[in-house]
Amino acid sequence: MSDHLSRKELKQDNVALKVEETTHFLVTHRAQAIRAGIIVAAVLVVGLGSWFFISSRRDAREQALGAALTLENAPIAATSPNGGPSFTTESAKADAVRKAFNAIISQDGGSEEAYAAEYYLAGIDVTDGKLDDAVKKYDHVASGAGADYASLAKLGKAQVLISLGNSASAEALLKELMANPTSMVSKDQAAVVLAKAIAPTQPEEARKLLLPIASENNEVSQVAVTAMGELPAAK
Repeated sequence: MSDHLSRKELKQDNVALKVEETTHFLVTHRAQAIRAGIIVAAVLVVGLGSWFFISSRRDAREQALGAALTLENAPIAATSPNGGPSFTTESAKADAVRKAFNAIISQDGGSEEAYAAEYYLAGIDVTDGKLDDAVKKYDHVASGAGADYASLAKLGKAQVLISLGNSASAEALLKELMANPTSMVSKDQAAVVLAKAIAPTQPEEARKLLLPIASENNEVSQVAVTAMGELPAAK
């Protein structure tokens, strides 16, 4: 019995000692504990603040991009039928659209929205016949943007190269896109553009690319069917 009691007492003494040690530590290190708690709280606040700031900036960029695209789709008319923006001349519209896209690039350069704005500006350059400027913008987007907009830029550049007669470089880009499709540029889309590029010199190869796509039932297949109809008759 005494042995049992001594063990029990020893256990209680050990527990009491641990409690005493812990209490002593908290008392003697109270200032450090408080400071550590403040630091942790501050880090959490900074982290949350940063997250809200980043989220807010992203929302602002997306809204700015959406507003610029709205301008790009605005009609040339006294008033818009849906109550949105409108322009009296094409020149006034072009100036407003360029200004809106350039504002995104200057304010948020390096963001996906800025690369998207530059991609759309490249398309405007193509429309205006400024093909060299368009290629430079497409190259910048392709080298810096995420996979989706980079793939769109490569597709746009390939189409410009085709119009400039540089089919070899265009083919290399399009084959790369076929091997690495994205949510923006599918393998079939790249294949259709490639088929159109090689159709004048390699009609049978173009037909091989288009035939499986034309047999499907989607928007790209309709383009493939039209492209096949433009090919010379098979020998």
